[in-house]
Amino acid sequence: MQTEAVFAGFGGQGVMLAGMVLAETGMNLGREVVWLPSYGPEMRGGTANCTVIIADEPIASPIVLHPRDIVAMNRPSLEKFCGLMRPGGYVVVNKSLIAVDPDRDDVRVVNVEANRIAIEAGSAKSANMVILGAYVGATGVVPYEALVETAQTVLKKKPKLIPVNLKCLEQGFELGKQARAD
Repeated sequence: MQTEAVFAGFGGQGVMLAGMVLAETGMNLGREVVWLPSYGPEMRGGTANCTVIIADEPIASPIVLHPRDIVAMNRPSLEKFCGLMRPGGYVVVNKSLIAVDPDRDDVRVVNVEANRIAIEAGSAKSANMVILGAYVGATGVVPYEALVETAQTVLKKKPKLIPVNLKCLEQGFELGKQARAD
């Protein structure tokens, strides 16, 4: 099995970190993994996205023209990548910043108010962890416990941020699980 996801947003929203945590989780589980970042001309405030591929077998190419899943942190990202998705995938939408719905009826939509949840949890910068948790909850691409373990390892240089980020992962995961059950 192979799962491809594009995490996309403005630079500074943490999409690269979210994708990296997912990719490292896959690696820690012994899976084949690709994490391919792509930055716009400006780092903070410009466009940023990364492709994450997790597979049971060797990955033929890091380039994915039609990913199964999209995680959109802002409207330009939703508009850019949603049309490229294969039918049947998941699009996880940050409804805190995206007022429109995806213009597709052949994908499963998971709406998450990532910014609001992160602010209520104690850190606006943790919206990326909310959206990552929601993606994993909806898709089951990696076990939640493995995701938490990897997040703790990645964030160990900033120990004060670990509790709020884990809280955000959990809240997002629960929302994603609910969406998968519906």
